[in-house]
Amino acid sequence: MKDDRMVRRADALADGHADHELRALYERQGWERLVNGVYVPSSRLAGLSEQARHRLLIDAVFPTIAEGSAVSHRSAALLHGLPLPTGGFDKVHVTRHRRGGGRANASVIVHCAPWVPYATVDRIPVTSLARTVVDLARTEPLLSAVIAGDAALKRCDPQELDAELQRARGWKGVAQARRAVSLMDGRSENPGESQSRIILRENGFDVVSQVEILDPDGRLLARIDWLVNGVVVCEFDGKAKYTKYLRQDENPGDVVFREKVREDAVRDLGYPVVHWTWADLANPAELVARVARAVERAAALPPPRGSVRSAPCGLQTRAHLPNAREIA
Repeated sequence: MKDDRMVRRADALADGHADHELRALYERQGWERLVNGVYVPSSRLAGLSEQARHRLLIDAVFPTIAEGSAVSHRSAALLHGLPLPTGGFDKVHVTRHRRGGGRANASVIVHCAPWVPYATVDRIPVTSLARTVVDLARTEPLLSAVIAGDAALKRCDPQELDAELQRARGWKGVAQARRAVSLMDGRSENPGESQSRIILRENGFDVVSQVEILDPDGRLLARIDWLVNGVVVCEFDGKAKYTKYLRQDENPGDVVFREKVREDAVRDLGYPVVHWTWADLANPAELVARVARAVERAAALPPPRGSVRSAPCGLQTRAHLPNAREIA
C-alpha cells in the first residue's frame, strides 16, 4: 500500500490485503484512522488546519453516504470556499432529499430536506451556493452567516437567495435566515469589513458600503469602505491594506503616503474620518463610541462639499444602490 494516499478498508480487502495489515498501518507504521474504515498517513495530517482536515473528512465519508444526498451546511460552505470561523468541523454535514430521518454519528450529521438544485465540487454533490448560504443563515450565528453570505454574493444573484428562502418556508430557523440575508452585502471585501458593517448597523447607524467621494468639480478623490449617516468616512485597515494596493516598484511606505494624501483631501471636504483594525473589533462598544463621537462632530460642521456616489458593483447586494448625493 502506498504511503501518500487515503486507504479504505473495503478497497484494501478487495485488493487482497488482510485486516491485520490494516491494523499494522495505524499501530506501527505511522498511519491514523481518519474515520471508521479509512486510514491516512500521519504525515499527511500533520500541520493541517481544522478546515483542511475537514476537507479530507469529506473525501473519506462521502462514498459511504446514501445515494440522493449532498454535502451541505458548514461542509458545503467549505467546498464553496466561503469564510467560516473555526470550530464545528469535526463532523461532515450532508442533506438527504427526503422529509424525515435525520441522524448523526461520530463523523456525519444527516439533515433531511429537499436540496435541489445542487452543484458539484470535485465530483462531490453539494448544495448550491445560494442554498448553502440559506442553510448557514438558518443554523449559524448571525455574524458568521452574514460574513459567508457577503462572500457568496460575489458569485450568486440575490434573487437566488430569495428563491431559497421561499423554498425554506416553514423550516426551522427560516425567520432567522430572512434577517441574516437582509443584512448581506457583497460589496464587503473581507470578513473584517462584514463584521464592522454589522456592528455599526446593529447599533443604529446608517451604513453605505464602498462609496466614491468626488470633489466640487466632479473629480474622483477616494473610494471609501463606508459612509456612515451620510457624513462620516469609516475605513477598516486589514492586514493586507498596505500590500494590496502596491503599484509596480512601490513599497508599503509609498502606499501609506498615498493614503495620507487621499485622507487629507477627504477631510478637507468636511468629512470626519475614523479608522480601525482587527484589534478594535474585539471591543465593539468602544468602536461604536468612536463612530458616534465622529457623527456628533460632523453635526457641528457645515455640510461636506463635493458629492458622493455608490462605487460600481454588480448584483452583489439586496440594498437599493443610491445615486450621487442620495446617500448623503
